[in-house]
Amino acid sequence: MEPLIVLVVVTLVILIAGVAGVSRLRPWPVALRGGLAAMFILTGSVHFFYMRTEIIKMVPPILPYPDLIVTLTGVLELAGAIGLLWRPTVTWAAGGLSLLLLVMFPANLYIAINGLATSPEDKLIPRTLMQILFLSVSLAIWMFYRRHRSVRKHGNDFGLSK
Repeated sequence: MEPLIVLVVVTLVILIAGVAGVSRLRPWPVALRGGLAAMFILTGSVHFFYMRTEIIKMVPPILPYPDLIVTLTGVLELAGAIGLLWRPTVTWAAGGLSLLLLVMFPANLYIAINGLATSPEDKLIPRTLMQILFLSVSLAIWMFYRRHRSVRKHGNDFGLSK
């Protein structure tokens, strides 16, 4: 539940700052980028601190080297979060994080189906709904910036600066 809370709170804080006059934070994609980056900083960090052992147990036993998988996915989450914050890499970061969410979803199914969930939000339905939300946010960012990049290449049809 913490990742969802971080995503929502940070996104709202950035939106409020934009409305309050910080013009760079006004566009909704900027707020979503900040919220998603904060969420992935949180989730990527726990691959190394606090919950590492629990996350290693989430890796389905069919996969080799669960500790290495957890390390790699943590690094990818942190790199993706940083990529969301740097404008030239937003499209790649959002696309990569979307793929990562899809690839890691079987681990969520594994813990839910095998009764390894440690909290109510790790049960199948809540976890699936959260994953759909996280994926929707990352895809919305990817689509917006991909479209914006296309507009910048082919003309300024939407009033966006070149």
